[in-house]
Order: sequence, then C-alpha cells, then structure tokens
Amino acid sequence: MIVTHVYQPDVGIVRREGIEPFDQLLEKETQVFWVDIFDPTNEESYILTGDFGFHPLAIEDVISENPGPKVDDYRRYLFVVFKIADYIRGHEGLIQREVDIFLLKNGVVTIHYEPVPPLEAVARRLEVEERVLSRGADFFFHAVLDHMVDYYNTTLERIEDDIDEVEDQVFEDPDEDLLRRVFDLKRDLAQLKRLVTPSREMLNRFSRDVFPLIGPQAQVYFRDVFDHMQRINDLSDSFRDTLTSVLEVYFSTVQSSANETMKVLTVISTILLPLTFLTGIFGMNFRFMPELDWEHGYKLFWGLVIVVVVGMLAFFKKKKWM
Repeated sequence: MIVTHVYQPDVGIVRREGIEPFDQLLEKETQVFWVDIFDPTNEESYILTGDFGFHPLAIEDVISENPGPKVDDYRRYLFVVFKIADYIRGHEGLIQREVDIFLLKNGVVTIHYEPVPPLEAVARRLEVEERVLSRGADFFFHAVLDHMVDYYNTTLERIEDDIDEVEDQVFEDPDEDLLRRVFDLKRDLAQLKRLVTPSREMLNRFSRDVFPLIGPQAQVYFRDVFDHMQRINDLSDSFRDTLTSVLEVYFSTVQSSANETMKVLTVISTILLPLTFLTGIFGMNFRFMPELDWEHGYKLFWGLVIVVVVGMLAFFKKKKWM
C-alpha cells in the first residue's frame, strides 16, 4: 500500500493512494512530498529503484529488515534505518518495528512492513497542520524522527508500570513468578538499550555533522530530538538499576524467610534435645531404679519436662533469639 502526501504552495496538501509516476515529484522542487509504503508488493517495491533510483545496497537493507539503526549518505539522498520499540504486557519480549527512511532534496520516502503508530500520528497531524510538510523535506524528516523518538516514552511508561507492580509485590509476596518477571523486564531493557544507543549516536550526527540535505535551521531541531533520546537512554539505565535493587530485596527477603524458618526449627530441636535426654533416662530398663516404683514418678517426669520447656523458652526470649 502506498500513500502519498504532496504539498503545493497554491493548493496545500493533497493525499493520494497507489502507484503513480513518482519520478515527476523529484523534478518539481517547489513541491514537498511524503511517500509512505506499507508492506510493499514486488510491483510497489520496484518504484524504489525504477522511479527514485535508490542504490541496490540500500534496497537490500530495506528488504532484509535485519540491519541495526544507521545512516548512509548517498549524496543525492540519505538512507536511514530507524527502529522503534513497543512493549505489550504478556507478549514474548520487546517488539521491534523497523522504518526505512529516504531523505531527498524535496521529499521523504518511508518503508515499513508493520503498522507504525508514530507514522500514523504524523499522517493525522498533516490533516490539520500543513506546516509540517510545507517547511521542507528536512523539517518533515525531523518531524518523523521526533514522533518515533517520542514513542519510546510510551514504551518506557508501560515498562515502568510493570516495574512499579514488581516493586510492590517484592514486599508482599515474593515468589518464583516475580523473579521471572524481573529477569524478563531486565532482558527487555537490555534489548531497548541496544536500540537506543546507536539511534542516539545517529541523531547526534544529524545535529552536529554536515549533511547537505539538512539545512542549518533544521539541524538545530535535531539537537532537541537527540536530547529526548538521551533522556530515554538515562531512563532505561535508571530502570535497570531499579530492577537490580528489586532483585537484591527479593534475595534478601527469601534469605530472611529462610533464616526465620531455620530459627524455628533450631528452637524446636533445642527444646526436644533435653526432653530426649529425660525420656532416655526414664526409659532405661534398670531393675533398681527408685523412680520406677514411686507412685509420683510419672508426675515428676512431666513436671521436669514442663520446667525444662518453659525455662528454655524464657532463656531464648531473654537472649532475643526468638
């Protein structure tokens, strides 16, 4: 599916769908366009080389969907691979969505194989604010990256909600399921970090390096996007530290619980030790044992048992062992 937005000074923004002679858009420098290609067919993919003349190596990266975030300068255009991360509770790990972007002198081409919420947000914004596209391709390129970077905040907010639940649960009912959730969250944050770090460096290049297709006025705005990505990087580090603290509390709580169990078992064993001694004495089969023939011997035995148990409990409590 191909959706094209074209800004014309006298007309405004015109939205069209389907394949058209895109090479004509390149010739009209007074127009600014955005071509969004979603899950392209072979025929739709052909326009990348046929109409736009993009390099085969860039097309290979688009088709493979394997490269990490990067930027390649082909002089006539910039090729950018950008990835966003989505987090859905209960899903198997972090969801990565790739967007391939070509920045030309008077237009932007985006290709993706899955729905990308930030691009949908950009399309909705164009319906009410043509200034996003009318200021030029480099400013629109900034708007696309800005929306995708902001989406990382949504992802982090969802992860933070789960971390808050984990923090509450570790003090209430720590169990193996909690431990598994903590390690899953740490794994997701590690994957997020692998996406954020190269993306941050790429955005830093847009704000500092000289790219002929990005004007000085637009370059200033990329510094703001870089600052946002830096904040996301810092937050992900902070969340990982929080989860590490949760793990420490979890293991400390489990160890404390084990210590309490051992304390109770030790107290029981210690109390039973003298009782075993007493029963051993009274259970000896000596023929001449005065207590065996004494009518109050049985009472004496249980009296000694009660005195020993009470005495040991009082001693343990005085020593603050229980």
